[in-house]
Amino acid sequence: MRSRAGQLSSKLVNLLRQYSPGKLSTKRLGLKNVENVVAVASGKGGVGKSTVAANLAAALAVHHGWRVGLLDADIHGPSLPTMMNLHGEPAASEEGLMHPLENHRVKCMSMGFFLKGDAPVVWRGPMTNSAVDRFLMGTAWGKLNVLVVDMPPGTGDAQINLSQRLPLSGAVIVSTPQDVALLDARRGAQMFRKVHVPLLGLVENMSYYCCPNCGHKDAVFGSGGGAATAQELGIGLLGQEPADAAACRSRWRAKCVCSLTWVCLSCLQPRTALQERPTCR
Repeated sequence: MRSRAGQLSSKLVNLLRQYSPGKLSTKRLGLKNVENVVAVASGKGGVGKSTVAANLAAALAVHHGWRVGLLDADIHGPSLPTMMNLHGEPAASEEGLMHPLENHRVKCMSMGFFLKGDAPVVWRGPMTNSAVDRFLMGTAWGKLNVLVVDMPPGTGDAQINLSQRLPLSGAVIVSTPQDVALLDARRGAQMFRKVHVPLLGLVENMSYYCCPNCGHKDAVFGSGGGAATAQELGIGLLGQEPADAAACRSRWRAKCVCSLTWVCLSCLQPRTALQERPTCR
């Protein structure tokens, strides 16, 4: 996924260059040294939003040389520590600021750094909002070209609060090809429009399965939905990512988004999404 993430990040860089600093919202919450804040969001969970956010942040840092931060705003379901292979509580400075953990040239902050094992975060809205504010205001981000925010899924109070409190340059919507996922993706996109956040584009994740034996591509979740939805919303289709097993064993240690076993329609050989697909790159 790394090469595809590089292509996706290139498109995002071009989009962000359309927004001068004067077009951004007034910088709040201690983000005065951050040039752009980009939300990666989805209308529902399980579509690979966090995987896209982590790979996008790393690609911006590695391929473009940008100074990048990655904020895990999903307080109740933090996955950034696993995605970025980072663990342990951040150290605090004498001023009381938390030093973000860093990997792949990306500065990271997540509620997951403070949790032990599978301990849940059983908090109501005010405490959740306070935690997000703490991560924003109390983190020594330094100078950043972009802060990528992995948003919580959905269109409820937490999402609206983040969209209104963060000086967002724009939002990237992530969905899978199924009609149900795309319906929620459209709802998520309309939420950003209601709070006057520009839509930078849509990423269709798990667009197809590629057989490692013959290279045949099979759109097991349907095809064309992402492109049609992007056109309906009047935004660009930033990328179509396959159900890629390499993400499971990549340096980001991402959890695999799909472990189903299919029979290739071309070579009739059973293959699982957990196997390598060297011909599908």
